Amino acid sequence: MNEHPVEMLSASASEPGPPATAVKLPSATPPPPSSDEDFFSSVSVASTSSTSSPSTPTPSPAQPHPEIPISWPEDGALTLAWVDNLMLAFDWSSKNLSPAELPSVLPVAVFDRLILTGSKILHKEPNCVHIDKGSGLGPESKVVVVGDVHGQLHDVLFLLKDAGFPADNRFFVFNGDYVDRGAWGLETFLTLLAWKVFMPNRVFLLRGNHESKYCTSVYGFEKEVLAKYADSGKHVYRKCLGCFEGLPLASIIGDNVYTAHGGIFRSIAVTPAKRAKGKKNRKIVLNPSVSVLSLGSMEELLKARRSVLDPPWEGTNLIPGDVLWSDPSMKDGLSPNKERGIGLVWGPDCTEDFLKKLNLKLIIRSHEGPDAREKRNGMKPMDQGYTVDHEVKSGKLITLFSAPDYPQFQATDDRYRNKGAYIILEPPNFDIPVYRTFDAVTPRPRANPFYDYEDCIDSDEELDLAAMAT
Repeated sequence: MNEHPVEMLSASASEPGPPATAVKLPSATPPPPSSDEDFFSSVSVASTSSTSSPSTPTPSPAQPHPEIPISWPEDGALTLAWVDNLMLAFDWSSKNLSPAELPSVLPVAVFDRLILTGSKILHKEPNCVHIDKGSGLGPESKVVVVGDVHGQLHDVLFLLKDAGFPADNRFFVFNGDYVDRGAWGLETFLTLLAWKVFMPNRVFLLRGNHESKYCTSVYGFEKEVLAKYADSGKHVYRKCLGCFEGLPLASIIGDNVYTAHGGIFRSIAVTPAKRAKGKKNRKIVLNPSVSVLSLGSMEELLKARRSVLDPPWEGTNLIPGDVLWSDPSMKDGLSPNKERGIGLVWGPDCTEDFLKKLNLKLIIRSHEGPDAREKRNGMKPMDQGYTVDHEVKSGKLITLFSAPDYPQFQATDDRYRNKGAYIILEPPNFDIPVYRTFDAVTPRPRANPFYDYEDCIDSDEELDLAAMAT
C-alpha cells in the first residue's frame, strides 16, 4: 500500500439535523401489504416486563414543523423530500413528544410499508456487497464509511448532513450497530433504512452484532420499541428482527477495501462422506472443531447463512459469528475470542495474510467503542473515533466508531467524552482513508434509558451463550 499523508478534518456538531424542508404529503395511509407475513421468517419474541415510560421531553426552541403523521407515497416510490421530512419528523418528535407518541408521527401501517420494502431489498443482496465500477463507482465518486451509531439519532443526522447526503456520486457504507444503548435506536435504523429504500445502490447497511435478538433484548432496543408502540410493539419489534436477518455481513469497496462490523473470519472444514444408499446427493459433514484455525475465503463468506440471528452457530454459520464479534490483537495468531465467548481474535500476521489472500489494501471494522478499548491491554484508545490497529506490508487495519460521547446513558463521571468519526474513501483507488472526527450534538433531548446500564454486562465481556440460544 502506498504511503500518503492522511488528511485529518474536524467537524462542529453545534447544529443537528438535516435541512428543515417540510413537504405536503398525502393524508391517506394505505394498509400494510398482506404479503408481509409470508415474506418475514418466523421470529419468536421474548416476553418483557413493562417498564416505566421515559419522562416527556421539555419542548425545544421553535424549529420547522414536519408534515405529520407521515404517509406512505401513493405510488410507493420514496423521494428526497419524503426522506427529508422523515428525518425532520424524528428530530422534532424526539424534542417535543414522549416516546409513546411516536405512532402519531409514524403510524404502524407506514412502518410496515417501510420495513417490508427495505427488507425485500436487503434480503436480495449477497453476504458481501461489492461497490465497484459495476455498481456506479467512478472517478467522481466518494464512499463514506460509518461505524457504530447505537441509537444516537441526532449525531447520525449531523453526520449525514456533514458528509453530504447520499447521492449519485456519494456512496455510504454503514458498519452495523444501529440500535441499543441510545434512546432512538428505532428512529435511527428507520432513517437509514429509508435512505436505503430511496437509494438502494448508493446506501449499504451491514449487520452489527447488536442487530440480534439477544443483544436487543439486553441492551434496550426491545424495550424501546415496546415503549414507543405499546400494543403494536411486539409486532414492530418482530418486523425489525426480520429485517435484521437480511442485513449483509461485509462489503468490498473499489476492489481494495474490506469492511465488516467485527472483522475477519475462519475457514470451515467440509468433509464429503459416502453417498447414502438410494440417495443421489452426498452427505456433507461440517467439522468446525478443527485443531488449527485458518482464514476463510470469499467463497465461504458468500455461502454462509446470515439469517441466523443468534447462537448456537454451527458449521458455516460460524462465519457470521466471526464477522460480527471478532476483535484484533497486537499479538500474532488466530484464536477463539475468549473474552467475548464468540468469534475470533487475530493479530497483525493474520491481517497481512487476509489482505494478501484477497488482494486488498485496507480493512475497516467497528465493534469496539471507548469502553471496550479501555479493557484491552495494548490496544489504542477510542477517544478520536478511530484507531489504526495494524500497519502491515500489504496495508492497514482500522477500527471506526461513530457514536460520540458514548455510552449515552452512562453515569456522568463514567461517560467517555470520545469523539465520533467517519471515513471518506476517494478515487482513484479508494484505499486512502480520510478521517473526519466530530463531537456529539448537544444538548441531547431529555430521555430515560431503556436498559439497566449500571448492572448490565458490557457486550465486550463474555456473554451468556445459553441465554442467547434460548
